[in-house]
Amino acid sequence: MQRSAIAVGAVVAVAGAAAVAFTLPSLAGTEETGGSKSSNSTPGGLSPELLSAMKRDLGLSGEQAATRLARSEWAGGVSATLAAQTGEDFGGAWLASDGTTLKVAVTDSDAASAVKAAGAVPVLVKRSEAELDALKTKLDTAAAEVEGLTGWYVDVPTNKVVVVAQPGEKADALAVARRAGLSTDVVTVKVSSAKPKPLFDVRGADPYFINVGGGQARCSIGFSVTTGFVTAGHCGEEGTATTGFNNQAQGTVEFSVFPGNADMGFVAVNDDWDPRPVVNDFNGNELPVAGNTEAPVGAAICRSGSTTGTFCGTVLAKNQTVQYPEGTVTGLTRTDVCAEGGDSGGPWLSGDQAQGVTSGGSGDCTAGGETFFQPLNEILAAQNLTLVTTEGEGGAEAPPASAPPAEEGEEASACDALPVQRDGTINRAGQAQAQPNGGAYRARAGTHTACLDAPDGADFDLVLQKANNRGQFRTVAQSTGTGDKSLSFNGGTGTYRYVVVATSGTGAYNLGFNVQ
Repeated sequence: MQRSAIAVGAVVAVAGAAAVAFTLPSLAGTEETGGSKSSNSTPGGLSPELLSAMKRDLGLSGEQAATRLARSEWAGGVSATLAAQTGEDFGGAWLASDGTTLKVAVTDSDAASAVKAAGAVPVLVKRSEAELDALKTKLDTAAAEVEGLTGWYVDVPTNKVVVVAQPGEKADALAVARRAGLSTDVVTVKVSSAKPKPLFDVRGADPYFINVGGGQARCSIGFSVTTGFVTAGHCGEEGTATTGFNNQAQGTVEFSVFPGNADMGFVAVNDDWDPRPVVNDFNGNELPVAGNTEAPVGAAICRSGSTTGTFCGTVLAKNQTVQYPEGTVTGLTRTDVCAEGGDSGGPWLSGDQAQGVTSGGSGDCTAGGETFFQPLNEILAAQNLTLVTTEGEGGAEAPPASAPPAEEGEEASACDALPVQRDGTINRAGQAQAQPNGGAYRARAGTHTACLDAPDGADFDLVLQKANNRGQFRTVAQSTGTGDKSLSFNGGTGTYRYVVVATSGTGAYNLGFNVQ
């Protein structure tokens, strides 16, 4: 087996990464007026403004907030790795109510050891996350436009699908679930009088505007990307011109999805605008954006918007389908944070890690409410955008995975550095093996990185495949040719597998991979 450091160029497949524009971009070549000032650091590098909002909304001290956010970032990395490592046995991950204990559901007791080794608490469940997502997808078809239902989502802590119904509609909700093929033991009906709507405000105010129906509508910028910013899809159709907070021409909506499988948009700005890695808290401060590690269910999270400023709360669920008056939107994240009209498109942060852009919700910031956001990494994966970030470090990292030591006199393989390790042997040319362990793994939107250490003299190809809605796998990235292989792929949420193909030759191989 070849043990020299791999020098093969990575194959980058299409599937895009989209980035978001967090705050108001500053005007290039002009002096900013009424601008924001940079924040001094506090415990754990947490900005004072975000700390103040977390104290107010979550009742946390400075040290508690820093600890919780650092743990959240660590948990995000560990969850992604365990999802790949446990494959089809993965049942989802969440932070417990203490904000620090990471729990990981698995369907096989043998997978529990990997969870424990990663520093998390295993929970044995009946259904994998992939199975729950498949059941929820059935509801996307059966329950769409059904009056009295406002949404449904996968609830990983209870290992069930939750249907949200208006008062008096519980029986109808259960009937719809049965028609979709969901048994009663997998469904929970939550009764709520809340009626979610996109947080879209048609009035002239900060920070950016679009022309709608002969008038102007206001939304909030999400996060900066290298060529503009991301925002909500309902904040303008493709081709719509945007105007900045100073009433100057800003850019054009180049990409917009709403309703449907997302609420996401991208605005390409002109040369007068400079995308910056900050979020405006509307209190004269700038909150830094250091990265985009996705926070798990149970994590503390904060959002900012041009109507209400900055408010904080907790991630309650992911992959929620919401029924707005304009239509159904899938794949949103549910929170207990308040928001109001005009906050749409605005950024969500977990510490200094970008999470998503505001879609809609119910209630307000006087009485309280719940708000849904479009995950950022899905937008990045849809348009191949690059998030603009600071150069600072973004909190705690996942503990390094143990790699098999190199034999004496050999260099360590680049594959050994990746946290998920799988070995295999192919005894006949033309054969192929699926990994992990002949199955697949569930992954959130992010970057799949892998390398294959092939046998000497053999030609083994490395293929990454993703399952479609019918459970059929199609190739999304591959690395071919002689020698060792490596690939990188930015993909959306879904079920993936690697396939090692022996084009010629036989022997033992080592596959290392991860999802970030």
